[in-house]
Amino acid sequence: LKMPQHITDIDISVNHAEEKQLRKLGFTQIHVDLNSDTGGNPVYLWYKTSDCPAITRIQFSFTDEMREGLVTEGYHKVDKNLNNGNSGSAIYLWFFKGCTDYDVPVVELDVSTDAQSDAMKVQPLWERSACDLNRRAGGKWIYLWMKRERQTYISDITATANTSLDSSLFRQGYTRMDEDTNRDAGGAFIFLWYRRTTDSQKAVRDLQVSTDGESEESFQNQNYQQVELDLNQGTKGSPV
Repeated sequence: LKMPQHITDIDISVNHAEEKQLRKLGFTQIHVDLNSDTGGNPVYLWYKTSDCPAITRIQFSFTDEMREGLVTEGYHKVDKNLNNGNSGSAIYLWFFKGCTDYDVPVVELDVSTDAQSDAMKVQPLWERSACDLNRRAGGKWIYLWMKRERQTYISDITATANTSLDSSLFRQGYTRMDEDTNRDAGGAFIFLWYRRTTDSQKAVRDLQVSTDGESEESFQNQNYQQVELDLNQGTKGSPV
């Protein structure tokens, strides 16, 4: 009986010598330069599959603060800057092998580089990371996609305006959407978080955003549950 193959290791190459070494070690290369059109060195993502414990969560960091909760909760850092050799944010990939109800093995990885390849990936089992791997580097918008072993649904949503709750949320099985919703607006670094389930009965059915008192009241009257954080915190904009 053949055991199912999961993604069990991820690495990054930033030069030809590293590419050669990872190939020798049995890694599979995703043939998309993560530094495409930025003037930086060619950077490639590599992965390994086996029947060992599977990677179940992948996160990115582009500030020192974003690292803290990941380190505390034992996420493994791939210590290669995905924006190596260009002027963009220093981005690092982290992965975790969990066995909670919120952890579903990753069985395939892919990378999209434009709206067309993005659209083709929007299908069952696949989910996209929120972090543009060319963040602040110019060049193409590049996103990592993960295919899971089983269909998952979003069951819980929350938000944070600082990193004090990061470790607690990672421990509770939450995934951080690795882009600041206040990006370039001033104000706090705001991150959305979600938790997944394989039970379709527990799935969030609808999501709305209120931008004034009237819409907020309307959604409350329709029994929507509110995420208790102003997504515009610190920007002088209307509460969202």
